[in-house]
Amino acid sequence: MKDATRTPYPSDITREQFALIRPLLESARKKTKPRQLDPYDIFCAVLYILTEGCRWRSLPHDYPKWQIVYHHFRVWSEKRETGRSVLDKAREELVKSERVLNGREPETSMIIVDSRSIKTTFTAEEKGYDGGKKNIRHKAPCGR
Repeated sequence: MKDATRTPYPSDITREQFALIRPLLESARKKTKPRQLDPYDIFCAVLYILTEGCRWRSLPHDYPKWQIVYHHFRVWSEKRETGRSVLDKAREELVKSERVLNGREPETSMIIVDSRSIKTTFTAEEKGYDGGKKNIRHKAPCGR
């Protein structure tokens, strides 16, 4: 396993949070040989990519190689029989645990939808500004 003293990034989760989802992430892997990398580092690297929105090849060097992280991302984001991926389930578990820590119910009981934003989404296709219509050059006869 890699050295556990790397500098933490803002996108990292704690080891305690990772302990909640570790069995879930490890269940997606075939157990043919022992692990050489810490799954915590791989998961934090995936979170880094998702948070920062950078290229896989731009992953900082204190994470595992980008190819390994990408492989695990592909395996974890694959849809299962339930229609949800391992990453979806891991996110749900982390959200539930965070809600309980904050003294709230594990499941969301209510959501608020802004009706004004819903109304404008349907008409956005019909209305708009076409900058090409303001250009005088297009009205001039061509092909002389």
